[in-house]
Amino acid sequence: MEREIVKINDELCDGCGKCVPNCHEGALQIIDGKAVLISDLMCDGLGACIGHCPQGAITIEKREAEAYNEVKVMAEMVLKGKNTVIAHLKHLRDHNEHGFMKEGMGYLQANKEKLGFDVNEVVAEMHKKEEGGGCHSGGCPGSKPMSFEHKHEHAGHHHEVGSQLTHWPVQLHLINPAANFFQNKDVVIAADCTAFAYGDFHNRFMKGKSLVIACPKLDQGQDIYVEKIRKMVDEAKVNTITVVIMEVPCCGGLLQIVRSALSQCTRKVPVKGIVIGIQGEILEEDWM
Repeated sequence: MEREIVKINDELCDGCGKCVPNCHEGALQIIDGKAVLISDLMCDGLGACIGHCPQGAITIEKREAEAYNEVKVMAEMVLKGKNTVIAHLKHLRDHNEHGFMKEGMGYLQANKEKLGFDVNEVVAEMHKKEEGGGCHSGGCPGSKPMSFEHKHEHAGHHHEVGSQLTHWPVQLHLINPAANFFQNKDVVIAADCTAFAYGDFHNRFMKGKSLVIACPKLDQGQDIYVEKIRKMVDEAKVNTITVVIMEVPCCGGLLQIVRSALSQCTRKVPVKGIVIGIQGEILEEDWM
């Protein structure tokens, strides 16, 4: 659909900042001496800021605005430089749009060789600690890759079950497909809800394997998912892939993403599909 969005003429803008406090959504900031719309998502298109611009640099344009796409927005943001990217990501974080923020970080990691700045500097800025030692909301521990040895299971007073997770991060937008914890490993690609539905998920599916998670219904930028899975197969040379999904129809999209990636791979790997029922039972388990 089409909707109205603020447009700023950089040649007319003198960076006075009078528009910023009059944008109730906080979507405008002064960056590098110019007013910048840091998030389409928060712009209501009402133009409350227009009358406060003495240079007439702000107008409203009507353009196509289908479902918000963080990947497309980030592709525009990187052209404006590192400071604008950081401001955009912080804006998403401060408005609790953590899913979009993670997608934006995923885009930067996937395209870091093409950027005109160091993506590590953006990551560091996003994970700066606030005074008092805490982290900004939505920031810890972020996308910093970490491997860790599996602790031996032990039964405590409450018969706790040990975690089988061997690395971080696990969200598909955040992982680096070339990370050492994917090299020559068996990989589980699981829909977000499966671990909550199946009670013995860690021991049954994760033991001895590397995990990534995704939601085929809610996650955006799924073309990035296809490319990352392809790299895991062709470059990290994973041994096998197990795809765990829920029985609900939308969850089948994760299998389609994996199939699409495999169609582009030069290597072939065994792939198993597992379907979990909404009451926690295994409904299907077959090699694809």
